[in-house]
Amino acid sequence: MLAGGSLGLNIRTVMRMFATVRSEMSGIGSDDRCDLLCLDLPKAEAVRARLPSPDSLAAWAAGARALSDPTRLAIALALRDAETACVCDLAWIVGRDERLVSHHARQLKAAGLARSERDGKMVMYELTDRGRRLVGTVATEEARP
Repeated sequence: MLAGGSLGLNIRTVMRMFATVRSEMSGIGSDDRCDLLCLDLPKAEAVRARLPSPDSLAAWAAGARALSDPTRLAIALALRDAETACVCDLAWIVGRDERLVSHHARQLKAAGLARSERDGKMVMYELTDRGRRLVGTVATEEARP
């Protein structure tokens, strides 16, 4: 009956006392973490409830990884501006070999950021709506070095 009992301690005080003892026992300090267990439970629970599902987070992370390569990012930017383009055009635009561009375009497609459609002997690529949103978020004027 510590929390709210006859000692007049609330749960936050008890948690801080526990964290202090834990910290002193470990003898390890760190500049990038709290020395106390200072959980703001209502705030933390509200934010936690709004987090996307693990599957959504995995999909977002896959999209972000797909754009982490400079060649793939250049291809995605070219597709954003061109709307649709074949591998030949994309290779010329980004100044890379067609086989390399084809490989990276397939990776953008696998990540759900682009789609392709065969048009006769050409394969035309375009960004998906998700790809457009992610490229728009990553490639902003504020993000430029």
